[in-house]
Amino acid sequence: MPRKPRFFLSDVPVHIVQRGHSRESVFFQDSDYQAYLDWLGEAAVRYDCALHAYVLMSNHIHLLVTPKSKASIGQMMQYIGRWYVPYFNHEYGTSGSIWEGRYKASLIDDEHYLLRCMCYIELNPVRANMVKTPGHYRWSSYRHNAQGKSNKLIRPHGIYTGLGRTKASRCEAYKALFKEHLEEGELEEIRAAWQTGTPLGDADFKAAIEKRLNR
Repeated sequence: MPRKPRFFLSDVPVHIVQRGHSRESVFFQDSDYQAYLDWLGEAAVRYDCALHAYVLMSNHIHLLVTPKSKASIGQMMQYIGRWYVPYFNHEYGTSGSIWEGRYKASLIDDEHYLLRCMCYIELNPVRANMVKTPGHYRWSSYRHNAQGKSNKLIRPHGIYTGLGRTKASRCEAYKALFKEHLEEGELEEIRAAWQTGTPLGDADFKAAIEKRLNR
């Protein structure tokens, strides 16, 4: 069965998910997480991808990125893979790909879904019962977006910066979004989008995407 093609558009945010092969761990120690983030940062700059949110779980990753060009996402992910996979295999005496097939991705309607998608990503460790609050998890963008801690990887989206006129007010407004966890229906909607590669947005957004893709 042929693989479903993926489509990216310049300046349209993308939610990316990549899982370890057979859901096995792809990070074991702090140095693994840091190595991945270092190469992610290099790739994002090299291929002009604005990273808005991320979380590195032990066996998968979530990224929310806005690419400058249609090719930027693929180039960024290839770059990370070319460095991290050999690093992992050398570190743990393994061979071959560590990822479960291709990464999954969905285009995001920034006006209606960007902030919800950011919350979805940064709440992963809480849903996995690893921590009680997202601020207790080290390997995500929450501490930057909600607590104002410096993170050179993050390039804020305009929707996020529109939350407040100052850094402190933006953080408080963003943090307030986490007081009510996402409804189960919202979780399923976001999850179904990246699993199937379907754009996440309202009818107008999907119509606009179809027009731009001519599909």
